Amino acid sequence: MDTVVRDVRVIDGSGTPSYRADVALDNGRIAEIRRETDSGPRPGAARVVDGAGLALSPGFIDMHAHSDLALLRDPGHEAKAAQGVTLEVIGQDGLSYAPVDDRTLAEVRAQITGWNGDGSDIDFGWRTVGEYLDRLDHGFGGQGIAVNAAYLVPQGTVRMLALGWEDRTATPGELARMRQLVAEGLEQGAVGLSSGLTYTPGMYADDAELTELCRVVARYGGYYCPHHRSYGAGALEAYAEMVGLTRQAGCALHLAHATMNFGVNKGRAPELLALLDEALAAGADITLDTYPYTPGCTTLVAMLPSWASEGGPEAILARLRDDATAERIRHVMEVEGADGCHGVPIEWDTIEISGVSDPALADHVGRTVAASARERGEAPWTTARRLLLRDRLGPTILQHVGHEENVRAIMRHPVHTGGSDGILQGAKPHPRAYGTFPRYLGTYARELGVLSLEECVAHLTGRPAARLRLPDRGLVREGYRADLVLFDPDTVAAGSTFEAPRTLPTGIPHVLIDGRFVIEDGRRTDVLAGRTVRRTRP
Repeated sequence: MDTVVRDVRVIDGSGTPSYRADVALDNGRIAEIRRETDSGPRPGAARVVDGAGLALSPGFIDMHAHSDLALLRDPGHEAKAAQGVTLEVIGQDGLSYAPVDDRTLAEVRAQITGWNGDGSDIDFGWRTVGEYLDRLDHGFGGQGIAVNAAYLVPQGTVRMLALGWEDRTATPGELARMRQLVAEGLEQGAVGLSSGLTYTPGMYADDAELTELCRVVARYGGYYCPHHRSYGAGALEAYAEMVGLTRQAGCALHLAHATMNFGVNKGRAPELLALLDEALAAGADITLDTYPYTPGCTTLVAMLPSWASEGGPEAILARLRDDATAERIRHVMEVEGADGCHGVPIEWDTIEISGVSDPALADHVGRTVAASARERGEAPWTTARRLLLRDRLGPTILQHVGHEENVRAIMRHPVHTGGSDGILQGAKPHPRAYGTFPRYLGTYARELGVLSLEECVAHLTGRPAARLRLPDRGLVREGYRADLVLFDPDTVAAGSTFEAPRTLPTGIPHVLIDGRFVIEDGRRTDVLAGRTVRRTRP
């Protein structure tokens, strides 16, 4: 054998009680599991790891990640590797970098600079989904990438490619083109389709259009992962809309960052869960993911009303430069509640600037828009408008609008999985990017007892692997891939905080991908064992 972990507590990802065993690895797979109650010789190996005091689990699967360029930019990628993440699902919220043409690539790069940077350090040699996945597989001189990655076809990018940024119903020819693009992406290895239905231009799609695209996804055995139309006013209606259209399409549904935010939704998580339970009882195939924090994170430009974003980034900037149009935007945001802000009037004291592209604007980072405005003796919208213009739509924000009781109620649900929604850009990113998985284990399982440790691990491993239809990942089983985490149940904890968000976790000494140590004795190795995980037929 290559490696054996001796006398370790195995938490196998199924949710069943843990047990003690020796776990032997060979040629990238779990070769033998010898429980302490088994008779016969213990497995030997070239390398022996003492598992006393540690737990061994499958590698964690981040069901909602924004590492689309980070995986090509940062070979270490400690933000995820140090957490025990061995697989990320990217292409989220309907906006990513494939499939594209030259025009669309330039537009999407500008639109999501706040998520991934402007990409000036990346060679965008791909145009199709398959070419992008191939690029990931051959990252860093052909060695690979830090962790494994699965990809969702981004519906907003597909719409951008087929009909631009217009707020209108697609023609039959344009719909056929979108169906073709989604099918091609799935054939080339994508695991499903994502949407960002509070982001332009994806939000311009009506239910009939989305249903037709979901029919394509269903045909390939994938799943639909929507950031739906509202997490604030109308949140329950937005959830019901997604449940209804996927049932009509016969498509599996995975609800992205399934939170209940803003004051209008305080204490209303049980209503969401009752909606899901009713659909599940009727035969719907539904899962969801959440992060274990209350604030959200997105871009400042995403708060604008959708009509202000029609036409793309340059059109947005032109509207912001025009005083009369800017005043209309302010009125909708502050008085009526923009659809970009989930139908709720914006509260500038909840909007914290977490990152900017222009270093000259760095003094805004870590402050709310309201606080920055007070320091300058001006109205909050004046500050926000200037930031958007000077940083060319680049600012990222934290939005402090969540409710702890909702977070806990949703994470207990049996179809729940973990997703960081981690944006890695900015001087003060959301700590969930570096802390989601150890926070689940340390805070919510060990300290608060919201989930048992076995159940918590299942939410982070076996259940997401089942959603992704992975036949040999997500469980500690003989023959399964050796994507594994060794952690100390007594000390595992997130190191990241809102004040120091890039601090690495504690209590995770070893992480293996394909049987190779990417984290060893708490330190990142130079191993690049990550590859793309492509859709398998049902």
